[in-house]
Amino acid sequence: MADPQDPWQSGVEELGRYIHAQRKLAKLSLRELAGLTDLSNAYLSQLERGLHEPSIRVIDSIARAFDLSAEALLRQAGLFHEESADPAGPVTPTEQSIRADPSLTQAQKDALIAVYRGFASPDARHDVDAEGPAES
Repeated sequence: MADPQDPWQSGVEELGRYIHAQRKLAKLSLRELAGLTDLSNAYLSQLERGLHEPSIRVIDSIARAFDLSAEALLRQAGLFHEESADPAGPVTPTEQSIRADPSLTQAQKDALIAVYRGFASPDARHDVDAEGPAES
């Protein structure tokens, strides 16, 4: 159990819960995930229970198995600070949802986020407001 005063350990446990949830959503056993990641069943089980702090290599391997970015895994655990890592600014809930969708490839996620940011940018909103409503 995490020490309530240790946010890092809480994040490691949250990462484990997220990995477990993604594995269940993907309908993978520990053995199948181990085969996709070249990690042992025992190690994956310990990660899911928040007993180990995985390396970047391990996080990347697990993320690729779920067709996610390592960034998305870390973000879900609160171990990735979007404001400092993303020059486009903080990640919105819409972008988080896109990144967490296991049915999309990384390229599809990147494309959707780029389109979303294009429409959601202050400049794009200003352009639409200036033009008025679209005519049919």
